[in-house]
Amino acid sequence: MRAVVQRVTRAQVKLSSGVCRRIGTGVLILLAVTQTDQDEQLEWLVQKIVHLRIFDDKAGVMNLSLLQQGGQALVVSQFTLYGDTRRGNRPSYTRSAPPDIAVPLYERFLSRLQELGIAVQSGEFGDMMEVELLNSGPVTILLDSDHQGRNQSPF
Repeated sequence: MRAVVQRVTRAQVKLSSGVCRRIGTGVLILLAVTQTDQDEQLEWLVQKIVHLRIFDDKAGVMNLSLLQQGGQALVVSQFTLYGDTRRGNRPSYTRSAPPDIAVPLYERFLSRLQELGIAVQSGEFGDMMEVELLNSGPVTILLDSDHQGRNQSPF
């Protein structure tokens, strides 16, 4: 799994139906699932995201996690994070998981965040969406469960 995590002051996703989902202070998570992802990768990524120390403490130092900050999460499915441009200029998305694999993992990802006490809003899997954000910092972190290392805790 891959995620682009952006610390935001606010973010929103507008669905093709016109519905708009918003968050205040927290993180925008662009999430991609690959064909080989399972619950192990999902859990590593969830734990990594909620424990990332990317929010300022009282001294102005990035020392607080999403859990400590009490922030929200806006999660948007983004299969293009697995775009491969090594051959030519048109990205290949062959590593992206098909919907029968990706949708259940995406939904479990949302559930796991909620189980940990994070207020979650989300896009709609497979929908054409418009995402807006006010990146705070800017702080943007790229996470890839393929690079988690063997037997390493996510935090």
